[in-house]
Amino acid sequence: MMAGMYAMLWLYARYHWPFLAAAAAIAVVAVLGLLTHFLIIGLILDAPPINQLLATGGLLFFLQSFATLLFSIEFRNIGVRLPTLEAAGMFISVARLLAFGVSLIGVGCLYPFLKRTYCGVAIRAIAQDRQIIGLMGIDQRRVYGIASAIGGALAGLAGCLLALEYDVHPFIGLSFGPILFMICVLGGLGNMLGGLAAAFIVSEIIAVGGVYVSIDLSYVLAFVVFIGLMFWRPRGVFTR
Repeated sequence: MMAGMYAMLWLYARYHWPFLAAAAAIAVVAVLGLLTHFLIIGLILDAPPINQLLATGGLLFFLQSFATLLFSIEFRNIGVRLPTLEAAGMFISVARLLAFGVSLIGVGCLYPFLKRTYCGVAIRAIAQDRQIIGLMGIDQRRVYGIASAIGGALAGLAGCLLALEYDVHPFIGLSFGPILFMICVLGGLGNMLGGLAAAFIVSEIIAVGGVYVSIDLSYVLAFVVFIGLMFWRPRGVFTR
């Protein structure tokens, strides 16, 4: 996501074409997703899951350090100012509305792809049983490559949307990591619609808590609710 934000920032500053810059940034991070799999994850698929966690944790620090060397720790802004709408005494950010709408479009495209297409079914199947999928005549490397590219492209898309509202710096990803982890676990790993519902639950807790208490305490409240729900449904509220 951080790489997508920097790519969007650099491309927009150079060419001043936001849509072209966004498309190129998404493609850059899709390639990064491919490289992550074939250079790191693919080599340790048979290792214990903790090895994958440690390897990707190392990649996190590498990307942060590399971005620091290239761009320093200076906060940079893309420079695009979208208006704010006022409705019923509330001020609504157009940047957030745009991010929300594009995210829904992304979900609307990805969900039927995973559910209805041959490639989507193969991705879900290989996630459930990697050993036996080869007996079905499926090229595992190709499926992993497609899934990694899609994952990277979605991270790049998120980076492009967040660059409209947040300053970019090498450690921007750490601001969203804990919340993303909480949403994925709360929704049930592998359950896309569950993750979408969990995102709404978490965002509403933070938003309402920020209005009536404070933004900082609202994040604490979200984690307290998360821990309580994990006692009730350890595998996720929407898991099947």
